[in-house]
Formats: sequence, C-alpha cells, structure tokens
Amino acid sequence: MRARRSIQGLPRAGGESTPGQRNPLGATTGRRSRVRAWPAANSSRRTAAKQRAELDALQQGIRYRRIFVALLGVIITMSAAVVLLGTIGLLDETRARPLTPAEQTKYKQEEIARRWQAWPATGVFPEEVKYLGLDRAQQYARRVGIAPETECGKGVDASVAGVLDDHGCVTMLRATYIDQTASFVFTVGVAVLKDEASRVSATGELTQDDRVGVLPVAFPGTVSERFGPDQRQRTSWVGAGPYIVFSTAGYADGRTRASIPPEEILHPELWPAAKSIGHQIAYFLADPPKVPPCTQGNVC
Repeated sequence: MRARRSIQGLPRAGGESTPGQRNPLGATTGRRSRVRAWPAANSSRRTAAKQRAELDALQQGIRYRRIFVALLGVIITMSAAVVLLGTIGLLDETRARPLTPAEQTKYKQEEIARRWQAWPATGVFPEEVKYLGLDRAQQYARRVGIAPETECGKGVDASVAGVLDDHGCVTMLRATYIDQTASFVFTVGVAVLKDEASRVSATGELTQDDRVGVLPVAFPGTVSERFGPDQRQRTSWVGAGPYIVFSTAGYADGRTRASIPPEEILHPELWPAAKSIGHQIAYFLADPPKVPPCTQGNVC
C-alpha cells in the first residue's frame, strides 16, 4: 500500500501534472501567461529613421564646415592684406629715392658734428695752416704739438668755462702753432658742443673781453715752452657748426701782456695771424660735406 501511494504521488509520465498542481517555479500549470508580447517594429521604418538621423547629422556637419571655412578664409585674407601692406611700406621706406632738403641738411649736420671723433687729431689740427702776413703775403703756421683731450672747464678761463658748462660742452681739443718766423705762438682750442643750437646759445653769452678765452698749451723743448696765460696778448673765438674755435696769441720770447705798451698790443701782424689760424681750423671742421643725391648712394 505504501508503495502504491508513493507511485500515485509522482507526476505523470511526459511531465504532465494533475490539474491545480504547481510546477517547480511556483506557477500553476495549465494557465496562460499574463505578459503581453510587443509587436515587432517595422524594419523599413527603423531604417528610414536611421537614415534621417544620419542625414541631419551630415547636414549639420556641412553647415559647421562651411562656417569654419568662411572664417578661415576671412582670417587668411586679412593676414595676407596686413603682410602685403607691410611689405609695400617696407619697400617704400628702403627703396632708393632722392634726398629731401630736410634730409640733406640733417646729413650735413650729422657729418660735421662727428668729425672731431671720426677724424684723427692731425685732421682737426693740420700740420700747417695758412695765414696772411705783412702786406697780405700768404704764410704758413707750423704745428708744434697737440694737447691731450680735456674737460671744457679745464681748457679755458673760469668765466668762459661757466658758459660752456651751462650749454652742455662735451670736450675741449687744443693744439699750439708757431708762425713762419718763429716769433709768435698761437694756441687754438676747439670746444665741442652737443649740437649747433647749443653752440649758438653759448656764443650768445660769451664775453667780448679779449683777455680771457682758451688757456695756452706750452710744449717743453720747443719755441712754445714760455707761452702761458700771462703771455697771452689777445684772445678771440668763432662759431662753426657745433664747435666754438678759440685762438690766442703771444710772443715766443715770453713777454707778458702787462709788459707790452697798450699801443703795441694791437700789433699789425700778431693778431691778424692768430685770427686767421683760428678761422682756418673752424673752416676745416665746418666745411659742408658732399651730400649723396639718393638715400642709397648716387643712384636712385
């Protein structure tokens, strides 16, 4: 009996169960599933939607690309225009062309202003300088020596030094000459100012006292060795470009100004010779240079 009950409790062959009996997952057998099956989407619609999305993305990319290309074109065009204008300006600035009157004047001023540095000392103070002697006979003063470059205030009297310093004097160059007969001694001093305008201002304030000016330079062992401040008979100056050229004269035998009678100080040969030598030095320094006709030489 026990064996039969056990057999009766087993499920039927083929996996069938009795009505109302539950399957191992807990669901009652013999009933329909309550989950509704969704109908399958139409494949053609899905394909069309995908194509529309791809087309929209492509058109948007094309629009962005067109905007980018347009902006890039504008940037390139503007850059090319800037480069072209710069190139034109550079070529116009550097090309050879005739000098304007203002440029010619500036060229002359700059050339004259740098001569005291560009030239050797023997160029500023030549070995021989022409002057007019008695009966206006042409004679030559010979250079005895060139003094070391010095500060402006140390090469002139104190009253003159103040004027030069107030107007920006750069340096003082001096040299000593003797006349053709070795009877007279001359010291020429070149005061270098910053520019011609400064020189004009300075000369407007210089005194006309012929007892003060450049200090003499004596060279031992030469005819000039006895030439000092007390031996100066007269002094003068002349302006040329940015330079003030001073000159002073005395006797080679050492006579002082105080020892010479007033009427003899105005010696007919001593003083004209001194002025002539000073003017010759000034002429050399301020002689206008030849100006090239074009900005790059002689060919425009």
